[in-house]
Amino acid sequence: MSRVTILDWTESQVVLKFGEQRAVKYTVYRDDNRHYLEMRSTNDEPIHTLELPAGMKLDRTSFEVLLRYVLLDVVAA
Repeated sequence: MSRVTILDWTESQVVLKFGEQRAVKYTVYRDDNRHYLEMRSTNDEPIHTLELPAGMKLDRTSFEVLLRYVLLDVVAA
């Protein structure tokens, strides 16, 4: 496999429901022909790795939106 970093680890404060926030860090990488967003806590504990849809715009705004949805749907469940 040929893993290539697209965005190095970036820290972010993700706004959740009712004004709550959660500090996370994330990276975006390509592995062969697929793109992934990996999210971890600030203590470096894995939260979730999401395969990005083909054709998705690879910019920070798009990643930040995905972080919120992952935290709301995956972590809060």
